[in-house]
Amino acid sequence: MPHHLRILLTLTFAFFLLSTPQLDAQDKGFAIPETNQGLAGDGPIRRYDWFRNLWQNRRANWSKQVEKDQGAVVFLGDSITQGWGDNMGGSFGKLKVANRGISGDTTRGMLIRLDEDVLSLNPQAVVMLMGTNDLEEKAEPETIAANVKLIIAELKQHDPKMPIILCKVFPSSEKKSRSAEKIKKINELYEQVAHGDPQVIVLETWLPFADENGDAKAEEFPDLLHPNKQGYAKWAAALMPIFATLGYVETEADNWEPEPGFESLYNGKDLTGWMFKANPERKGKKIALAWPIFEEDITFDGKTESIDGRYKAVGDRIVVTTPAEGRRIQQMWTEREFPKDFVLKLEFRATPNADSGVFIRAPQLQCRDYPLAGPYKELKNYKPQDWNELVVEVTGNTARCTCNGEVLEEAFKLPETGPIGLEGDRGQMEYRHIQVKETK
Repeated sequence: MPHHLRILLTLTFAFFLLSTPQLDAQDKGFAIPETNQGLAGDGPIRRYDWFRNLWQNRRANWSKQVEKDQGAVVFLGDSITQGWGDNMGGSFGKLKVANRGISGDTTRGMLIRLDEDVLSLNPQAVVMLMGTNDLEEKAEPETIAANVKLIIAELKQHDPKMPIILCKVFPSSEKKSRSAEKIKKINELYEQVAHGDPQVIVLETWLPFADENGDAKAEEFPDLLHPNKQGYAKWAAALMPIFATLGYVETEADNWEPEPGFESLYNGKDLTGWMFKANPERKGKKIALAWPIFEEDITFDGKTESIDGRYKAVGDRIVVTTPAEGRRIQQMWTEREFPKDFVLKLEFRATPNADSGVFIRAPQLQCRDYPLAGPYKELKNYKPQDWNELVVEVTGNTARCTCNGEVLEEAFKLPETGPIGLEGDRGQMEYRHIQVKETK
C-alpha cells in the first residue's frame, strides 16, 4: 500500500475512534448478556454487532436521565417506537413522555431491560408495542405472548394502579418475515393475556393499518415495517382518547353551552340524571359476551362514575371505558323519558374499531368507529378518532339520523316513548355536548 494511503487510513481510523462516544466502565454494564442462561423469558435475544452497540449506547444514555424522566408516560418498544423520536414527535403536547424503544429489540430483550429502562422512571403509564422482531427471528406467537405476559406482571407488581396500554402489533408483510397470519395470532393472544385485567387497556392498532390482505399499506409503511409521518399520526390519534380519559391531555375546562332552546343531558361534572335499568329478564340467558344483570334500577345522581367504573364523567364528556373482558354489553339510560317530538344532538369520539350505540326511546342507533366497525362504512365526512356530530330528529314514531350531515337512517322506527341511552360494548367511546330540544 502506498505510504500516503497508509497515513490517510490511519488518520481516518483515529478520527473514527475519537468521534465515537466512549463508554466508561459503568456504561458498559448495560451490555447484552453473552448467553441466555439464567435470563427471564424465552425466545430470541439479538446479539448482532450493530445491535449490541445500539442497545448499550441507548441504555447508557438513558441511565443519565432517570431523574429527569421520572413520572413520564413511557413508550416501550423497538424501532417503530424509537423512530417516533425522543418526544414522540410532539404528538401529545405538554404530556411528559419517555421513549424507551431500541431498534431491533425483541420482547425478551425488553423484559430483561425493563427494570432499569422503565421501572426506574416510576411511570404514570406505559405504552407497549412489541413482537414484530421476534417473528423475524422465527419465534412463535405463543412465545412472544408469554414474554409480554411477564412484562405486564412486572409492571403490575411495580405499581398495581399504573395504566398499561398494550398496542396490537402493526401489520407488516411476508416479505419481511412477518406474515399476517402470525401477527393476527399474536394479537389474539395479547387479548387473552389482558382479558379480565382492568389495569391493561388493549388498543386496536392492527385494523387501522391493515389492507385487505392483512398487510401494511405502502402509503403508511413505505418499507412495509416502519410507519411514516402519516402512520405515526394515526397511532397518536388512536392513543389520544385513552390519554384524555386518563387525564393526561385535554385537561382545560370546556366552555360549551347548549344551543338556544336546547337543554344539556349532562351537567359536566357527574352522572346525575343517568341510571342502570333493572334487567332481571336476562337471568338464565346464555350469551358468549359479558352482560351484567341488575335486579333493580341504580341511579348515579351525584356520582362521577357508575358502580363498576364503566361509565365515567370526565370533564366535558361521558366516557364509556374499554372493558377488561374485551367486550362487555352495558346500557346507561336517562332517568326521564321522551314522549314528545325532539331533536337530540351530541358529539362522539371512538377508539379504533370501538362498538357502541345511542338508544332512542329504546331502539339502538349504531354509534361506532364506522369505517372499521360498520355498519355505515362509506361515510365521507366521518373523522376517525376525532369528534363527530350525531343529530337525531324525532317526529312521531320515526327519526332521521345523521353523522356530520350524512344520513345514517332516514326513517328509524321508534316506540311512543322511552329514555335516551348510551351503550358500551367494545373499545372506548366518549360522548359530549349532549343536548335535546322538544319540538312538539
